[in-house]
Amino acid sequence: MISSVYPEYSSKFVKMLEVQAIILHPYSLACLLFIFVTKWFFFNSARNKNLPPSPLKIPVVGNLLQLGLYPHRSLQFLAKRHGPLMLLHLGNAPTLVVSSADGAREILRTHDVIFSSRPDSSIARRLLYDYKDLSLAPYGEYWRQMRSICVVQLLSYKRVKLFQSIREEETALLVQNVELFSSRSLQVDLSELFSELTNDVVCRVSFGKKYREGDSGRKFKKLLEEFGAVLGVFNVRDFIPWLGWINYLTGLNARVEWVFKEFDRFLNEVIEESKANRVGVNEDKMNFVDVLLEIQNNSTDGASIGSDSIKAIILDMFAAGTDTTHTALEWTMTELLKHPEVMKKAQDEIRRITGSEKSVTQDDVEKTLYLKAVIKESLRLHPPIPLLVPRESTKDVKVQGYDILAKTRVIINAWTIGRDPSSWEKPDEFRPERFLESAIDFKGNDFQFIPFGAGRRGCPGTTFASSLIEITLASLLHKFSWALPGGAKPEDLDITEAPGLAIHRKFPLLVIATPHSF
Repeated sequence: MISSVYPEYSSKFVKMLEVQAIILHPYSLACLLFIFVTKWFFFNSARNKNLPPSPLKIPVVGNLLQLGLYPHRSLQFLAKRHGPLMLLHLGNAPTLVVSSADGAREILRTHDVIFSSRPDSSIARRLLYDYKDLSLAPYGEYWRQMRSICVVQLLSYKRVKLFQSIREEETALLVQNVELFSSRSLQVDLSELFSELTNDVVCRVSFGKKYREGDSGRKFKKLLEEFGAVLGVFNVRDFIPWLGWINYLTGLNARVEWVFKEFDRFLNEVIEESKANRVGVNEDKMNFVDVLLEIQNNSTDGASIGSDSIKAIILDMFAAGTDTTHTALEWTMTELLKHPEVMKKAQDEIRRITGSEKSVTQDDVEKTLYLKAVIKESLRLHPPIPLLVPRESTKDVKVQGYDILAKTRVIINAWTIGRDPSSWEKPDEFRPERFLESAIDFKGNDFQFIPFGAGRRGCPGTTFASSLIEITLASLLHKFSWALPGGAKPEDLDITEAPGLAIHRKFPLLVIATPHSF
């Protein structure tokens, strides 16, 4: 027995272990039997279901290794072999991948309630105050309350309209920066300028001021970069929980904790400053923090939120409103540079509407047709987040004849859907004219074109983002002629993607700007 294997143990200790072994033995057998029966039950249950087709998987990691650096492209390749509804096993997580408009319609409209929850993520849970935000909060009463606040109070058409002056002022500053580079015969890094623009706009509408200059500005920029990086990093714990200890070895857990504490300290200071300056604030001049503090102090609105909710919602605004808008601007200018004839049409339109005025206004932008078609076509080919934020089924359901079990994650490949030849003629070509001949829009009703998602969990900031994209591009096209450095031809422009949650260009967009003479 134990004493023969471990003679160094004292006889008293050995007898104690042997007694415990005898006592635990039947319980161990019972546990093993329970595990066996449970696995057998679920195996046979799944075997009797009509599950979507799946690629071959390997033990432990399942299909994770098949995602590669560019999951939207890898999943498109797999979908061509296994179909537009495909079941992957990402570690322990069964994941339905949807690659067609019809499949997206069933998920986002027909069974929207069943697929309105989010899968758990330990990193997001920590960064967003245990899901006190809107975008990743579990579906339920709290989420409905936050959705109402964001849609009615923060991102309504009226509120977006009130921020018109901010958008116009910041795009005017962008134009001035480009003019400065042009006057010195320097290349313009549009990638950097777009990043600064979106951060400045979201800062002003969220906090009432920008955080760019000096040590505080550099620290804030670093925080934003780290926040986006850790929020989009691959977290092994979410897919293979028993390997979560790896995050300690890699330093990921410490990195997440640093970002959380630094941002928490920063947001606490912003909230306290806003509280001190709230007296006499005109409703039309309120920023997001002002509005949220007003809701917090006014129970008659039917919503009471705490400080953690305010901080989580503000973080949502940065996560969803800066990087995605930045990448949309970046790719639209990339496509215009690759297609000079399209750029000329867009320039002619905005210059005809605006005339010789020094700057473009939001009212001018509202009159454009071709520019809006250009933006739609760019979003079709380059949705900022090509794999929409994952959802999770709350119960068993049938989708296009397949059985989808409860707790199945759902990834909708908006990038593939936007390039589906069954929905789009010559889908890989950049042809804005297709949207002049069609009423298809990105507001969530046309499932062949869903760069901002659709249904209950669709992006509530679509109007805010599109307004900023439109006036920025209109201003740049109105004021300047654009070319590639060194006399490079349009076809020479590198369009390699950088891996990440939001798909940016791998290399900065460097251009030459020449002021247009009216």
